[in-house]
Amino acid sequence: MSAKTLPLFRDDAYLTSTPATVIAINDRGGIILDRTVFYATSGGQPGDTGFLERADGTKIAIAATVNGETKADIIHVLQADQPVPEVGETVTATIDWERRHKLMRMHTACHLLSVVCSYPITGASVSEDDSRVDFDIPDASVTKEDVTERMMELVRADHPVFTTWITDEELVANPSLVKSKNVRPPVGAGRIQLVGIGQDSSIDSQPCGGTHVRSTAEIGEIHIGKIEKKGRENRRFRLRFGSIPAN
Repeated sequence: MSAKTLPLFRDDAYLTSTPATVIAINDRGGIILDRTVFYATSGGQPGDTGFLERADGTKIAIAATVNGETKADIIHVLQADQPVPEVGETVTATIDWERRHKLMRMHTACHLLSVVCSYPITGASVSEDDSRVDFDIPDASVTKEDVTERMMELVRADHPVFTTWITDEELVANPSLVKSKNVRPPVGAGRIQLVGIGQDSSIDSQPCGGTHVRSTAEIGEIHIGKIEKKGRENRRFRLRFGSIPAN
């Protein structure tokens, strides 16, 4: 089954709810809407949770959001024992904003980490409280204190964060935009979203389809909790909110 959903979060990551129409229900009871504010799990960022509100005020809890056959297929996964709406029914889709905003702050912080540590990325995972980015680093002399301070300099500078679009051909012509060593951005849709940081992307620009805050200052206090060795040259950096703990 393939049913295209309009992803409103692409144009406005701060939109928390929208009226929508149920256009399909898959064989596992997943709900497909004609439009949504729910981000589906992708690129290391988990999908949104929240609820669908029916016309009578009944709320249907959404436990996760995932993609179907393509990124255009956004499936809202119901919590156990929830009622299933009817195809054609109008609902109001509302995300858990507190959780989403934490993910947006964390995801943007991961971008700052990739600026401070300009090494090939071998893996990443975003969560509300403890995220990770893995780098292929030949020099193990970096410290969590130094990386934290350099990240916080970028946070305090209050750089703008924004998105633009380039064509598949422009991405191919500019391979240095891709920081991941193992994963390439999907092409074929005709255009790819870039996330820029700083005036005219002076700090960073890279392909990313996730959700981000509007400025680095909105990230707030962030630190590297630990740096783990995950191979001869692979290092895993753990990002956490708050100030770096005193030793």
